[in-house]
Amino acid sequence: MHPQMPLPARVPAHANEEGDGIVVGNGPVIIDAYIDFQCPFCRMFEEASGPLLDAMVSEGQVTLVYHPMGFLDAMSTSRYSTRASAASGCASDGGKFMEYLYTLFANQPPEGGPGLSDEELIALGRQVGLTDAFAVCVRDGLHLDWPPYVTARAAERGVSSTPTVLVEGAIVRPHPSLIRAAVGAALHSGV
Repeated sequence: MHPQMPLPARVPAHANEEGDGIVVGNGPVIIDAYIDFQCPFCRMFEEASGPLLDAMVSEGQVTLVYHPMGFLDAMSTSRYSTRASAASGCASDGGKFMEYLYTLFANQPPEGGPGLSDEELIALGRQVGLTDAFAVCVRDGLHLDWPPYVTARAAERGVSSTPTVLVEGAIVRPHPSLIRAAVGAALHSGV
């Protein structure tokens, strides 16, 4: 573990070994997606590439690792990026990370405002079937020290913008056809 950035006291369920991402699927090709729930381009990436990523996970081709960052905290008046990322950690604890991710992007607040309140984040969680444990996790800020860790680890990897997509560690433009081509090449090379 990196000496400057210790692992947070609590890491969400389904986190990767490094503790800086949520793992979805178990295919041979690793896709890392660095996202920020405040980032409009991340929402566009998810709308364009989400169906492809879901299909590749379902078909057992890829392991998708989402890294929800607090990159754009300055773009809201309430550290929305960090709070939304922490809430996504709570959703992962409840086994509904992807459902919550889609809902957060579908209800993305504009940059420059306060973002969604904790109660609004909880209400979105209830829409996807998360329970009182999720509400307690968000209200108590159980994962608030996780997004800064994710963000610091991303910076160490050279990630300087969101969305950033890596296929087997190589940066790929976040476009469905380019991701599909990179995954296909990795599968053919016998990853």
